[in-house]
Amino acid sequence: MKKSIFAVSWLLLGVVLFSFRGDAAYENQIKEWHKKRVEGLKAEEGWLNLAGLFWLEEGVNTFGGSSENDIIFPQDHSKPALGKIILQNGQVTLEADKDAEIFNGTEPVEKITLFPYQKPVVVKHQSLRWFIIKRGDKYAVRLRDLESQTLKDFKGIHTYPINENWKVKAKLEKTEGKKVAITDITGRLSQEDSPGTLVFNIKGKEYRLDAVGTEKNLFIIFGDETNKKETYGAGRFVYASEKAEDGSYWLDFNKATNPPCAFSPYATCPLPPKQNKLAVAITAGEKRFGDH
Repeated sequence: MKKSIFAVSWLLLGVVLFSFRGDAAYENQIKEWHKKRVEGLKAEEGWLNLAGLFWLEEGVNTFGGSSENDIIFPQDHSKPALGKIILQNGQVTLEADKDAEIFNGTEPVEKITLFPYQKPVVVKHQSLRWFIIKRGDKYAVRLRDLESQTLKDFKGIHTYPINENWKVKAKLEKTEGKKVAITDITGRLSQEDSPGTLVFNIKGKEYRLDAVGTEKNLFIIFGDETNKKETYGAGRFVYASEKAEDGSYWLDFNKATNPPCAFSPYATCPLPPKQNKLAVAITAGEKRFGDH
């Protein structure tokens, strides 16, 4: 009898230790993922160094550090006059002033086409970097400053405690040719291709989220009852790409992130569609950052 009790005790201890090791491994995985997320935000292509978003007028747009320009760059990191950016019939060209010290890579720029492009053409002057984005029928200069004060002051992002229960299985209900209406913070509406709807359960209740992107990498813009209280008011992002053995997706809310607009007023973030606002508090992932 004593041997039987002893054996059962060791068996239970083994289960507990195995469970602990599993939890620890998952927690370390999320911590490593979040570390890379923070490194990405701080990188040259990250969101923390955004320093301006300037919508172009058709024709000539002068730019530089002087207030006399149409586009005013940070005075501490720019010569007073750098040149002109010309928008004409959907093409954007930069013409640099003499001795402006604008570079494309290591090559000095006199005149260069910034848009259209196969990949963004990034030009630079001192600590500044900029390129062209298009939103709807509008074009803008997106400016980065590698010496941005926001970047210097960044101390990280608060998150909820890691909890593997927020990694849920979700079935993808595929919908051929489906479009999802997405509005961004500028008010522009776009119709995005959707592979379908993710269906999942939280505490026994079914929820649904429309995804955009591709079946290999589903992108979900969602809101929940923590918004404006503990998390960013306009919702958060999460991706689903890892499939379970039964073909369903793992939807891991521990990887829910703030949109770029949480870090900068110069981003143009998509907002959750009405059907993606969940009537439940998702207490996982990144918490609120800043007041943008």
